Amino acid sequence: MAVLATVIPATGKALPPGDTLNTGDVAWMLTASALVLLMTPGLSFFYGGMVSSKNVVSTMLQSVIALGVISLLWVVVGFSLAFGDDIGGVIGNPLTFFMFDNVSAAPVTLGTGDGALKMTIPLLVFAMFQLKFAIITPALITGSFAERVRFSAYLLFMVLFSLLIYCPLAHMTWHPQGIFFKWGVKDFAGGTVVHMSAGFAALAGAMILGRRKTHQANVAHEPANIPYVMLGTGMLWFGWFGFNAGSAGAANGTAALAFATTNTASAVAMLGWMFFDWIRGRKPSAMGACIGAVVGLVAITPAAGFVTVRESIVIGLVASVLSNMAVHLKTKSTLDDTLDVFPCHGVGGMVGMIATGIYATDVGLKYGKTETFMYHMIALVIVAVFSFVGSMILYKLVDLIVPLRVPEDQEYTGLDLSQHGEAAWRLNGLLSGVGHSKHVVEEELVVTS
Repeated sequence: MAVLATVIPATGKALPPGDTLNTGDVAWMLTASALVLLMTPGLSFFYGGMVSSKNVVSTMLQSVIALGVISLLWVVVGFSLAFGDDIGGVIGNPLTFFMFDNVSAAPVTLGTGDGALKMTIPLLVFAMFQLKFAIITPALITGSFAERVRFSAYLLFMVLFSLLIYCPLAHMTWHPQGIFFKWGVKDFAGGTVVHMSAGFAALAGAMILGRRKTHQANVAHEPANIPYVMLGTGMLWFGWFGFNAGSAGAANGTAALAFATTNTASAVAMLGWMFFDWIRGRKPSAMGACIGAVVGLVAITPAAGFVTVRESIVIGLVASVLSNMAVHLKTKSTLDDTLDVFPCHGVGGMVGMIATGIYATDVGLKYGKTETFMYHMIALVIVAVFSFVGSMILYKLVDLIVPLRVPEDQEYTGLDLSQHGEAAWRLNGLLSGVGHSKHVVEEELVVTS
């Protein structure tokens, strides 16, 4: 389909010129784009270490494959839907940048009026930077239905989610004519667009796909590789500097502020999660410290360039405690969100959006203003409903075309072998981490129960 699209004549028109090209800004934004790209393989290690040993390859691939699928989709029509000429404040014209037509190597002005964005970097660099956000968002969702989703069904859902959920949210939030943008909603780097959308889509996915067989039998989950989780956390933390500081769009003071608030919020959230577990009588775990660090990164994302370093400490700590409590409540329910995507990204994203409405410089509640906070609450509800209901519909649609869930025997075997014919490790020529047969597993469940 993408190959056929290349023969369609060029459409759209060139955008008006932007500001003078700034080589320092170009260098920083190219670097930031590479840093954000690193987050996706970082996420694959983070998730891959958390799942059972028979599902490591499949889980990691679900993140990595987004690099290919979304990159191509973004060039064909995704960037145009997100940042093309405005249609009703909700979506971009799919023809504006179709096949990256008119995505030039010169700075342009995006949008019109007082909110127009006059770039000092090539539009092509801006488009590639935004691509990295579009890549990692569907990858985040995969943690909720890990260990039971059919690979082909996931690919179809990823495409539909990106076109019908992610791109409209990106347009509404970051395009100068987008409805959230015009309301004055402050989302510096993706609290609504990335984390809330992924979190609520993950909640819908966990509900639609249902519980794993081991979850139904109350069998304790054993992560395959904690060092993978720690490696993934380091890669995510490192890449997040591009995610947040790069969202300043230039090498300036705002980027420096976002860099500092990002690091501080993550640090305090890591410690907050670990000590909160400790206070409640649990051992301070590497897994908990890593999850806490990521929650802090999630929560500071919408606020990074709008709050002080002092305020980032509050945001990181509050998000850490609330997400920890949300994970604990989830474990007491029948919801099988395998890797706690909603408690971490959904809850963390909401905490960040609320905190931005409170602390955002000059316009937050802290400064005696109520309008921004009010619009943040409205946007929060809209994004939650749109992402959750929209994803529910997409899951149902995909299931009609390709069954979402693998057959029971494939779930017992593990997705690495059943979906991809591969295993994570081989010891002395033998497969390691391969699931037992259904009969053997059922016997184990009887014994453990």
